[in-house]
Amino acid sequence: MTTVAEILKSKTSSMVFAIAPTATVYEALRLMAEQGIGSLLVKDGETIVGIFTERDYARKIALMGRTSAQTRVSDVMTTSVLFVQPSQTSEECMQLMTSKRLRHLPVVDNGQLVGLVSIGDLVKDIISEQKFIIEQLEHYINGGGR
Repeated sequence: MTTVAEILKSKTSSMVFAIAPTATVYEALRLMAEQGIGSLLVKDGETIVGIFTERDYARKIALMGRTSAQTRVSDVMTTSVLFVQPSQTSEECMQLMTSKRLRHLPVVDNGQLVGLVSIGDLVKDIISEQKFIIEQLEHYINGGGR
């Protein structure tokens, strides 16, 4: 079973992007678009105070008639951020994401932010594990297991 630490090592970029709670939603969206990402951690100094996601924008800006240029990230961010540890498994993360309807989980080790895993990271890992198992079974079926 793959751990979060192993998933982070396999990612092409371990950079976690963040924005201040006082920034505008427009600034957050611009940064997300530039980086090709779907979420930003919201940090006040080094403290994580929330997470801003595409879902926050869709539900709390667009559908509420607000403007992204005049709304602060702190007004629409999700403040109850769930974290995982590097030792947790991809399966544990998937269960948490599914039950809480999340797409991003910050990874914290000894109080320090060390990365972020997305639903896409987990799906990629699970597909890779399943592919490996299938290859092993095919090898066994074709006589390689004797």
